[in-house]
Amino acid sequence: MNQILEKQSYVHFHGAPSKGKILMVASSPAVSKQTGWPIGFWIAELTHPLRVFQEAGYEVELVSTAGGKIEMDSYSNPNDPSGYSAHDVISLGYLQKPEFKAMLENTKKLTEVNPADFDAIFLVGGQGPMYTFRGNKELEKLFVAFYEAGKPSAAVCHSTTLLLEAKKSNGELLVAGKIWTGFADVEEEFADQAVGMKIQPYRIEDEARKIQGTTFKVAAPFSSYAIMDGNLVTGQQQNSGAAAAEMVVDLLNSK
Repeated sequence: MNQILEKQSYVHFHGAPSKGKILMVASSPAVSKQTGWPIGFWIAELTHPLRVFQEAGYEVELVSTAGGKIEMDSYSNPNDPSGYSAHDVISLGYLQKPEFKAMLENTKKLTEVNPADFDAIFLVGGQGPMYTFRGNKELEKLFVAFYEAGKPSAAVCHSTTLLLEAKKSNGELLVAGKIWTGFADVEEEFADQAVGMKIQPYRIEDEARKIQGTTFKVAAPFSSYAIMDGNLVTGQQQNSGAAAAEMVVDLLNSK
């Protein structure tokens, strides 16, 4: 028996009016106290969601924790000699675009934007957020402002470290009663074994499981996995950015 399947999805065409604006937040450059490496953001966690948002018709503004030029983690660079991310043709494509490279050269600091100007927020992961996101009260305030306004509020991979401490205006943890995900212990172990040392100062899954009244879930290592719980969207790691972004778009389209 022949099966007929039709599938249609919206793709924003050139010249069409913008459907809105999404704020993406990345880590400014830092240095790992564990490895001594220069660290920053993971490029796939910027470019893969960016493609989803742009194809859905949304403008994107990128800001950072300190403002100015931002740097990608070297292993995330598809041109890196390690070849670790050589398969990432989406990032490779964006790196050919002058306007994308300009976006990385001069970011605003996250405190320089008004949440009212945006329809959603998306936190980009990488190694930097483990040092620049957790305990960052300015970023917590920004993220909570979006969340409490009922706007899609997303974080992927190591950027979910913010959710270990971020509290709502009533003093309750934002993740209280929520189901969410982030970088898994088994993925951290894989990375540690690959380079022969402990990379991160702590593990997000370990810390999340200490929190009572919340549910932290992970899927198979390095699979695309995202969770939407109300207007909170989280993605497990670098392969989950597009899935999380699609959930953000779905939330925006449902309004």
